[in-house]
Amino acid sequence: MHLNPFKRDSFGYNLLIKRTVIFVFGLITWYRFFRINSMRIVGADKLQNLPQQGVLFVSNHQTYFADVSAMYQVFNAAENNRYNSVPFYTLFRPKLNVFFVAAAETMKKGILPKLMQYAGSVSIKRTWREAGKNVNRSVDPKDIENIKRAMETGWTITFPQGTTRPFVKGRRGTVHLIKELRPVVVPVVIDGFRRAFDKTGMFVKSNGNLLNITFKEPLQLDYSKSNDELLDEIMVAIEQAPEFLKIKDE
Repeated sequence: MHLNPFKRDSFGYNLLIKRTVIFVFGLITWYRFFRINSMRIVGADKLQNLPQQGVLFVSNHQTYFADVSAMYQVFNAAENNRYNSVPFYTLFRPKLNVFFVAAAETMKKGILPKLMQYAGSVSIKRTWREAGKNVNRSVDPKDIENIKRAMETGWTITFPQGTTRPFVKGRRGTVHLIKELRPVVVPVVIDGFRRAFDKTGMFVKSNGNLLNITFKEPLQLDYSKSNDELLDEIMVAIEQAPEFLKIKDE
């Protein structure tokens, strides 16, 4: 398929370069996900009924980059009408209007994260933590506008907890955006990535793990509810509410 070498996405990223970055990183992660580990994908058939814009995937978070990479693999497969499996050839025709929300400081740590920005990173400055220290600062309006642009022009991945630590309370900022833009909100639950990869998700920690990724039905949210009530619904959907910690302990 011919691709205009000068065409750009909504953030100005050259699509030819973006396709190349997705392919190269996808080549590495595909081998790690499906050869030295195994991946079980559940519910990806739901992706075929989603609109091309205005979709927000909310997920729990186990590593900085492996979680996102796994979703990209599934989205690429869906772009090629393959669901719940990811053949290697789907890397040649990736879904290009996918974005992911990431902490700006994370995307600046090394050359590889900087390259990964081209795959669709929407970098934001965290208001509560930076460089391992607690901070308290206002939200940058530019960050909000960038997230809005991503949500309005494609599929966007976000991690409401803003950390790879499990069962941490979600951030209200996600709900503010959902209330304002009313996207299709799809919960995603991942598991096994923490065992297989280091915290960054860039390095393999152990082989032979089962990686799980589950796509649930889009949430039917009642926008008359308070932000805290909606956030609780989201946390239950991604299985990060306190009751799931009790189940795990049992």
